[in-house]
Amino acid sequence: MVVYSFYIFDRHTECIYSKTWLPTSSDPSGGGPGTTTATAPTNTGTPHNHYNTTTALRPSTADDAKLIFGAVFSLRNMVRKLGGDDDAFVSYRTAHYKLHYYETASSLRLVMLTDTATLSMRNVLHQIYINLWVEYVVKNPLSPVEHKGGVGVRNELFELGLDQFIRGLI
Repeated sequence: MVVYSFYIFDRHTECIYSKTWLPTSSDPSGGGPGTTTATAPTNTGTPHNHYNTTTALRPSTADDAKLIFGAVFSLRNMVRKLGGDDDAFVSYRTAHYKLHYYETASSLRLVMLTDTATLSMRNVLHQIYINLWVEYVVKNPLSPVEHKGGVGVRNELFELGLDQFIRGLI
C-alpha cells in the first residue's frame, strides 16, 4: 500500500491541513512515500529511514487541494442525487490513484489518496479522526476552533502522530 497524500477540509470548505508523501530516488520501488510537503500547517516530522522530510511549499499545493475538494463535492452530490440521502460517497478510483473520503458529523472532511490496489481506508480515516484529530487538535485548549482565512492546523503532536500512523500502515 502506498499513501500519496492526505487532506483535511473544514465545514467552510477550506483546506486546513495537507500532507503529501512523494517517492524519493533512493526508494527502489519508486512508489513508496518519501518527501513530505505541507501547506499552511508546517511539517515538523523528522527524517525516517529512507524518507526525506521538507517544509517546502509547492506552488500548486493550494490548487491541488481546491481541485480535490471540487471533485469530492461534485461526486458526493452526484451520489446523493442518484442514490438518495442514505447512500454515502466513500471512494473513487482512477488509473493512477484511489481517493478515500470520510466526513464527520461536524462536516470535517478527511481525504486520502493512495495507490489503486489499496482496499477501503474509511476505517483508517475514522481512526485518524478519533485518535489523532480529536486527541491532539480538538482537546487542545490552545488550538483555534475555526481556521478562517486559510490558517491551517499547526499542531506538532498531530503532525508527528499522523506521520507515524501512516508510516505504520505501509
